[in-house]
Amino acid sequence: MLKKSYCASPIGWFEIIGSELGVRSVKRCAEEGTSDDLPEDHPVAMGKQQLEEYFAGTRRYFELKLDWGGTPDFYREVWKVVSNIPYGQTMAYSEIAEQLQQPKAVRAVGMANRNNPCAIVVPCHRVIGKAGELRGYFYGLDTKMALLRHENPVRFAEQTSLF
Repeated sequence: MLKKSYCASPIGWFEIIGSELGVRSVKRCAEEGTSDDLPEDHPVAMGKQQLEEYFAGTRRYFELKLDWGGTPDFYREVWKVVSNIPYGQTMAYSEIAEQLQQPKAVRAVGMANRNNPCAIVVPCHRVIGKAGELRGYFYGLDTKMALLRHENPVRFAEQTSLF
């Protein structure tokens, strides 16, 4: 049976859905809903706790069971690579395709990122263009930049004019 919980963050509310098998989705939502009463060791409860720690700046990687049942194998392979991008660092779509030994699959990597059901936990916000430019993010490029600044404020500092 699917359970859910909600987590407040600086970029809005997140709904975490999953079962005993693992977290199935982490998605931004308009407002807090009704959370299920869950034991601390339930994957959804752990997901909420770890998201809160991430936004508080005390967690750099997630240790959650994820339930990717029913998704294409290629997407799972992409999400595994994306999950291993270190906190505060980025990787290009083309680098992921090359790591998967499918260098021509850059657009497919982008499609897998677009369909990532576990925002933040599978940190697709860390995936950028080959020349270092920000590319699409399902919550918008402003949100993507906010997450990158949260993780690496020096590298992604806001650019201002000297004059």
